[in-house]
Amino acid sequence: MEYNGGIYGYIDNIYPCGLFSGRKLETITFSPITIFYGDNGSGKTTLLNLISQRLRLKRIAPFNSSELFDSYVGHCEYTMCDDDEGFEHRVPNGSRIITSDDIFDYMLTVRTNNQDIAENIENARSRYGELKFGETVKLQSMDDYEALRLQIQARSKTVSRRRFIRQTAGSEVKLSSNGETALEYFNSKLKNDTLYCLDEPENSLSPKLQIELKMIIEEKAHYCGCQFIIATHSPFLLAMHEDFTKIYDLDSTPVMERKWWELENTRTYFQFFEENRGLFVKQKIDEIEEKQADSSTDAAYYIDGTDYGDVTPELSDRIDEIIDKIAAMDPEFKQWLEDV
Repeated sequence: MEYNGGIYGYIDNIYPCGLFSGRKLETITFSPITIFYGDNGSGKTTLLNLISQRLRLKRIAPFNSSELFDSYVGHCEYTMCDDDEGFEHRVPNGSRIITSDDIFDYMLTVRTNNQDIAENIENARSRYGELKFGETVKLQSMDDYEALRLQIQARSKTVSRRRFIRQTAGSEVKLSSNGETALEYFNSKLKNDTLYCLDEPENSLSPKLQIELKMIIEEKAHYCGCQFIIATHSPFLLAMHEDFTKIYDLDSTPVMERKWWELENTRTYFQFFEENRGLFVKQKIDEIEEKQADSSTDAAYYIDGTDYGDVTPELSDRIDEIIDKIAAMDPEFKQWLEDV
């Protein structure tokens, strides 16, 4: 109010004031991997933006701000740990925040550049014949210099048509699917000994690629001196290695640290697959029966589908024992066995 003219002043947007005080979040301590978990609107992205602004991290994509955002950042305090010699660490050079917008912009930029290059390639193909076999360009002014240079290049015995097109038009960047391109982006951008804030990096990634990204982050944190602060609700990224990961549950009041299997999101996944366990087990048994029917020898397979060679009575008994144990744990599967 004082900032806007005294007691009758007003603030149009008080964000981010009040977002965390109601949940009694005042202090955060960090691990090599620190994760902010919460539902949409819980403030996990806001925390990343506050941290990145306070530490002056590099960023590309704009973010939601307000009249009070910079003032709020100014009232946040942080301390750095000491190194092995007792000197305070500094924010590493190259540290940055990476958002899903950065990745989408990267993919759009590459596609746009590829389109431009494709047009240049078509032009180069048509010009190659004219330059190589047409009339010699006469250098009458500097405007003719580029055409003469290209003609000399086209007529060179050491420059093939393909090489001429590649040198003059450039080469397209090979693009995979959105998810594969996003994973390649992280592989190329994450450097050693650097601090990264990652805002929902699972966007565009399939579950399989999310697991690959999880392994990349764990390797960078454990072996390459990187530190990560991540906002996510992906169960695959939440399951980072416990020894160097800390998770803050922003859905709880007060905000507290939790294990990944205690979070509502992961428990929802677990409940869903528990309720449908019989379908997955039935599929496995169908696969076993199909492999046994197709095999030239009387081969046996454990429940995970691994080939163990010739059947022995002991192995057959072991398969029956595994199925019985599953039936004992899962009433729906037991009923299905009785039905079939």
